[in-house]
Amino acid sequence: MNHSSNLNSLNSTLSLNTAVVHPPFFFINGFHNIPHAKYYYVFLCFVFVVSVLGNSFVIFVIYIERSFHTPKYMGVFNLAVADLGESTALIPNLMATFLFDSQYISYDACLANMFFVFYFSFLQALTLTILAYDRLVAICFPLRYHAIVTMPAIAVMLAAAWGITALFIILLATLITRLSFCKSIVVKSYFCDHGPIFRLACNDYLPNYIMAYACIILFLYLPFVLTVLSYVFIAGALFKISSQEGRFKAIKTCSAHLMLVAIYYLPIIGTYIAADTHTLHPNARIINTSLAMALPPMMNPIIYVLNTEEVKEFSKKLFKRTTVYSELEENRKNGKVGGAKENCASADFWI
Repeated sequence: MNHSSNLNSLNSTLSLNTAVVHPPFFFINGFHNIPHAKYYYVFLCFVFVVSVLGNSFVIFVIYIERSFHTPKYMGVFNLAVADLGESTALIPNLMATFLFDSQYISYDACLANMFFVFYFSFLQALTLTILAYDRLVAICFPLRYHAIVTMPAIAVMLAAAWGITALFIILLATLITRLSFCKSIVVKSYFCDHGPIFRLACNDYLPNYIMAYACIILFLYLPFVLTVLSYVFIAGALFKISSQEGRFKAIKTCSAHLMLVAIYYLPIIGTYIAADTHTLHPNARIINTSLAMALPPMMNPIIYVLNTEEVKEFSKKLFKRTTVYSELEENRKNGKVGGAKENCASADFWI
């Protein structure tokens, strides 16, 4: 399909009608002239599989195990849902677009893709901030932790995060619909990215520009600053702990969250700063931002949940329980009633 003929038809339509002109589709240019790009797509496929398996396991474990029904794990559950949502919204679409040379995307599908990718990405940032608040209260006010960080309080924070994020992203996508596209339909990104799309418009896109920066400040810089401030107060509290063992234990409870914050924020903020202060090559920006959005959903469950002692113990118990029930089933098939009874006692022990 010819880009110039499509643009000519759009221009003729615009000249005949002063109403807003929406193209039937966009062309996602993405990884243009990047050598060995298919290897990168295979890597992203691996990242997606690990992300889905890891976050699904975290959601399953927290849901079925009552000991994890706490404010902290409610936040972790929310983070896993956001990770799963972002991976599903971003990577399969990226694979279908570039690995199978299907770079045309309809206008409505493009807006939907934009909504879900940004929605779950921003939700990750707010959830990390809520988890930072949880660590702040746990270390700075340990005796009052259970009175301050309650299930209703965390539920209200998470509900507010979902609602505020939805409100802003709906507004972000709605403002795109007021734009006319008569210059180009080629989006220089790897998905329906907001900035590269609104800059294609041939009418005034100042509201979109303002909204883009408002979202960056509200969902990127502000959560990052609040998280850093929480760790400033945590560091102050750590210096007041006299015993070396107590201080190490407190640091250990924060280390996983700190790694997640670094993995999420540093690549994105670094890319934004580089783009604003230097001439960043489009391919470099695309690689950096795609990695920054794809890797955290894979790393979060590994670092924050699967590596914790509580989840390790539960996984061992679940594995042993599964093994016992497998033996029960095998004995039942073989008619070994006595062995089954003995194994029933073992199963009761692990339950």
